[in-house]
Amino acid sequence: MSDVTVNQPVPDFERSTDTGEHWRLADQRGRWVVLYFFPKASTPGCTVESEAFRDLDPRFSAANAQVVGISRDGPKALANFRAKHDFPFPLLSDKDESVCNLFGVMKDKVMFGKPARGIERSTFLIDPEGTLREEWRKVSVEGHAEAVLESLTGHQKG
Repeated sequence: MSDVTVNQPVPDFERSTDTGEHWRLADQRGRWVVLYFFPKASTPGCTVESEAFRDLDPRFSAANAQVVGISRDGPKALANFRAKHDFPFPLLSDKDESVCNLFGVMKDKVMFGKPARGIERSTFLIDPEGTLREEWRKVSVEGHAEAVLESLTGHQKG
């Protein structure tokens, strides 16, 4: 279950970044936010997804959008992940899963044949006033960052 709904304001939240600073959604007013949830730092799919957002970051920035990644990893694991792949955007730590639960991305999965609970790869586009404009759930990595950028520019035109 999710507490966020398309075309409704997103409740404010604050998380620690990979650098130990605090990142707050309300502080982002005036620009778009691309918030993508990934299951685990330094895993193959999460690396490919994050690198795609990294490679398109100049275009997101030119469109007045802040890309932000979030997972249940701690700040140190996120800092290592960011440094290794030179991500120009912050990575947020949600160890207590409160933001994951707010967005309804925690799901029961089967990993290596055993039941597990984890993040369902998802992305949310939040407008400069803090309203959720679009969501992608059960994301396939290939072409996803491009689709988000295309949607962002479509919202800005329309």
